[in-house]
Amino acid sequence: MQRYSVVFTPEAAEQLDALYAYVATAASPATALSYTNAIVSYCESLNISPHRGSRRDDVRPGLRVTNYKKRAVIAFTVDEDLVSIIGIYYGGQDYESDFA
Repeated sequence: MQRYSVVFTPEAAEQLDALYAYVATAASPATALSYTNAIVSYCESLNISPHRGSRRDDVRPGLRVTNYKKRAVIAFTVDEDLVSIIGIYYGGQDYESDFA
């Protein structure tokens, strides 16, 4: 079974940091850490089966999206042996406009 490397773009890392700050303020730092760590773990699990989610070539060639617990959208691309997490959108944020 092929394993892929998973990397986060700087933009995705910034979005994850912003999500942490939002949840920490709305709930607690512990809740925010638990939630964002779970998203990172979910993203890292793409190393085994990276072709899950939906293809969104209509938005950007090669774009795939998947959901985490129906609250976050994870946008990513899959290359020969690399999964690039290019965006993490929470609570209905419009990911399509970022790639238009």
